[in-house]
Amino acid sequence: MAQTAKKVNFMVNNNVRKEFERLVPPGERSKIVNEALRKELNLIKRERLTEKLLSIRAKSPSLSNDDITEIVKKNRARQ
Repeated sequence: MAQTAKKVNFMVNNNVRKEFERLVPPGERSKIVNEALRKELNLIKRERLTEKLLSIRAKSPSLSNDDITEIVKKNRARQ
């Protein structure tokens, strides 16, 4: 299935735009912007998930290594 694209308008700082136009040839600009946005969006997702996991961790009881080992052994024995 072919991916569709949609034209998006947004503002870019003049210095960034000039550098972008100087370094990236016209035929490659959409690809570069898509890759950069994908990387940034993945970073945002990871940061949000990390915050969520840290929040869950703060609410969860602490377990020692021995406790964890015992729980894993019991779960393996059930299988």
